[in-house]
Amino acid sequence: MAEEKIVFEFDGSRTMEISTGKVAKLANGSCLVRLGDTMVLAAACSGAPREGADFFPLQVDYREKYSAAGKFPGGYIKREGRPSTKEILTCRMIDRPIRPLFPKGFFNEVQVQCLLLSADGVNEADVLAMVATSASLMLSDLPFDGPIGAVRVGKIGDRFIVNPTREEMKESKLELIYAGRPDQVIMIEGEAEFVSESDMRQAMYVANEAVKKQCAAQIELAARAGRAKKDYKLYLVPEALQSALEKFCADRIDAACTVPGKEDRLAALDALLADARAGLRADFADMSDADFALETAKGFDDYVRTVTRRIILEKQFRPDGRSITDIRPLSAEVGVLPVVHGSALFSRGETQALVIATLGNEKDAQEYDDLTSDTGVSTKRFYLHYNFPNFSVGEVGRITGPGRREIGHGNLAERSVSKVVPADFPYVVRCVSEIMSSNGSTSMASVCGATLALMDAGVPITAPVAGISCGLVTGDNGERLLLTDILGAEDHFGDMDFKVCGTRTGITGFQLDLKLPGIPIDLLCEAMERNRIARLRILDVMEACIAAPRPEISERAPRLEVVKINPEKIGALIGPGGKNIRSITDETLASIDVEEDGTVKIMASNKAQLEAAKERVLACTAEAEIGKIYRGKVVTVRDFGAFVEILPGLDGLLHISEMADYRVNKVTDICEEGQYVTVKVIDIDSSGKIRLSRKAALKELGE
Repeated sequence: MAEEKIVFEFDGSRTMEISTGKVAKLANGSCLVRLGDTMVLAAACSGAPREGADFFPLQVDYREKYSAAGKFPGGYIKREGRPSTKEILTCRMIDRPIRPLFPKGFFNEVQVQCLLLSADGVNEADVLAMVATSASLMLSDLPFDGPIGAVRVGKIGDRFIVNPTREEMKESKLELIYAGRPDQVIMIEGEAEFVSESDMRQAMYVANEAVKKQCAAQIELAARAGRAKKDYKLYLVPEALQSALEKFCADRIDAACTVPGKEDRLAALDALLADARAGLRADFADMSDADFALETAKGFDDYVRTVTRRIILEKQFRPDGRSITDIRPLSAEVGVLPVVHGSALFSRGETQALVIATLGNEKDAQEYDDLTSDTGVSTKRFYLHYNFPNFSVGEVGRITGPGRREIGHGNLAERSVSKVVPADFPYVVRCVSEIMSSNGSTSMASVCGATLALMDAGVPITAPVAGISCGLVTGDNGERLLLTDILGAEDHFGDMDFKVCGTRTGITGFQLDLKLPGIPIDLLCEAMERNRIARLRILDVMEACIAAPRPEISERAPRLEVVKINPEKIGALIGPGGKNIRSITDETLASIDVEEDGTVKIMASNKAQLEAAKERVLACTAEAEIGKIYRGKVVTVRDFGAFVEILPGLDGLLHISEMADYRVNKVTDICEEGQYVTVKVIDIDSSGKIRLSRKAALKELGE
């Protein structure tokens, strides 16, 4: 296949390039996407359905290699290992907008691999990987109902920028990652510095115009070089079994779907399914036990979905009895754990998050790979970890490290809360959200719990942050119903999970998951306004629990103080081979971090240790002042006077004529080496030589 290339202008000045036919020719579909000198490859392949599968096994992988930036990986093994957090988050961003565009019952394995091949340090690669994935699927023979486009939108001043550079993003008050089809949004994700819902709406419409150009280019490329689409088998429940199942359950299904309480509702549905299987097994004796169990499970889930959606649309009735705008019962409590620096328990209905805040020093900052930074590594001083144990949903399962879901939820909560932690706060802060029970939107409970835990620890956040999710149910005739604060069942059976976090004044974080192949932007904006109203009600409850951060850092937290020294004195503080600073830390048990601009951060477990270390630091770095009195050690005696160390490493001359208000015959009549004397600085010449006077000091002290 010859190489085909589409080059198009997408923001009025820059061009994007999508090409195929040059590399990865054996893949079902592959392409290269280029913006500036950043290039990403996406290759899509497919396989047979997994035996007994009842879901679409889509796998998306995105990897960044240091070679793309002309660098070597760090560490002993000069090869990239497990995916970084950024790579995992990018995988999730690629997966979410393409998954709804495959047909129901399509269970063939599909794998898309994206590789960053060239990184110019100017243009981000994640949205390029999303475009490349869509283009590779368009070029394949797979039943993909695309294309989609994807862009990042920033806001500098009043100007919205499509796919801003890394430097521009440093000034931006908004990071919106938008994926969709023309005039239809499928996925958004990002963070903001208290932007309004109006700004968010405008940013999405700006993104939509760029998406239209990307989609048109992909359609043109697929027409030139794409494979013919194949007719794949769809694994749907047999019509006879589906009809029999619905007929058997018809009299009991409405009642089972509306049982209050997650556990009781699931028990009622399980009992109904068991009865249906027992009652229908003889009618489908030709099916194996495994096939019968699989197909009845799929059919029953579809039927529960249909009934739950019908009840919500027709009666505006929800499984737990709330109206479509009601929030579940809320409770908030702080100081729930001893020993820790800050803790909070936030509950919304059956969803419960226990969040712990811990304060530390610079050594506790989180390092992470950053391919395009000068060092290849960056750090962050506030981070949030999210854990979702099996007991939170009353189940057993493998106990492993955090998966992609946990990393994604933690990242959303972290970005949303980080906006209110002051940049000049001297502590490094870690929050850990332990989900105690889950029935919808645990990430939003983590946001609320983290805010409360930070205030309990005495972190001076600028404003409380809360989060809430809005759902959507659509009907066959175009009905649309938004649901505030969705349950797990409404998430599972509904069409949307739209999470928005923020303060009373603006949005700080957001994420949209959609099961539909797109919705109008204005409908999403309506949901955003619904979330804003609910967010204010949640903030009322949180502020009733704790109205503001505690005035002092938690007694359990280490003490930390920041002092400034002359950068030229850093060497004196550190000492030869680190002798001075090591002596201070060993003797005071404090931790000391020194920055190039002369900022010194001192941390100790108690105030006494902190003050001792601070005194030593200031002594090592202090400068002599004319007119100031010091208690110094005699280090050298000469016939004409003595040299006295008034500050660590800093000597001055005490001339024999300045030792007393009478004639001194010998220096040793007044002092000897090793003794301490009180002296006053009377002069510092242009070369830095210090003249001292004992008689002036004694006169001033009245001795």
